[in-house]
Amino acid sequence: MKKLITAFKILAVFSVLALNSCRDENSEMPAQEAIQAKVSTADLQKETTAISSIVPETVQTQLNESQKNLEKYLKGELQLTGTRVIGKISTQKGIELSKNLVADKDQFIAFGNIMDPSTVKIGKIGNLYTEDDLTTAQKGLAETITEEIKPGTNVMEVSWNGKNGAFTTLCFYNDSGIIWDNIFGGLVMMDTRGATQTSDEGQAAKVASKWYKEWWTAKWLWGSKRGEIGYQITIYYTGSSVSNADVSDWGNISLGKAKSESKILRRTGAYGQCQYALGLCTPTGSLSFNSSNFSVSFSGLGSNIVSNGTKSLYP
Repeated sequence: MKKLITAFKILAVFSVLALNSCRDENSEMPAQEAIQAKVSTADLQKETTAISSIVPETVQTQLNESQKNLEKYLKGELQLTGTRVIGKISTQKGIELSKNLVADKDQFIAFGNIMDPSTVKIGKIGNLYTEDDLTTAQKGLAETITEEIKPGTNVMEVSWNGKNGAFTTLCFYNDSGIIWDNIFGGLVMMDTRGATQTSDEGQAAKVASKWYKEWWTAKWLWGSKRGEIGYQITIYYTGSSVSNADVSDWGNISLGKAKSESKILRRTGAYGQCQYALGLCTPTGSLSFNSSNFSVSFSGLGSNIVSNGTKSLYP
């Protein structure tokens, strides 16, 4: 009887050991899969064909001008230290790898207006964004790559040096210039005061008109225009009496989101008046329009301009 009990004990021990062994193997599988799923620049390079190590003149000019503007406004807090051409993306798999790399939470990104250094944030995506903001940012980056990067696009690695040390980003380009990079695409240059223009005075027509325009412009780091939001109100008047008024609005941005809405509040009388709601942002944020209070709001994290208000125009 003792031998039988001992045999059962030994069998039970082996069963527990076998069960734990299975659990250990199962627990290791996700970790192994995660390691296998983690892609690198070396994986992307396998999906490219070799090209010249010298980038097109337009791209080099953009790199040079960007570095000048970063030095001018950020005073050495972010420096472009070098580039390394990877190749020309030749397969759809290369596009998928690019999307995964650019949106990976361990990749670096930046956002803010370099003309206002207090707004600039630089770091790993997973450190700058959390929860819903992280989801929005990764989705926006993935959509940008899906829409803009196609087989035949060139890719290089850009080296940076910031306050927290050195890091690299992937930069996609063609003969016309830079298409996307998490630093070049995330940062903008913009004057938050906006620009204004008023029509010339002195019209001799029976019913005269007058207009006022205000707009805000976002630029790429190298200085060329990237996006704009604005509105224009026009009044029609005789003497000091306004007989009609209208308003127009616009909003656009390259690789980002823009919204613009406007309406007339006062069409006749001593003056004309309009209300406007405008916004633009980079892909890692979102814009929404609230019709009840007629305003555009920004959510998430990213470079953005939002302007809501009214404008009165007198004859």
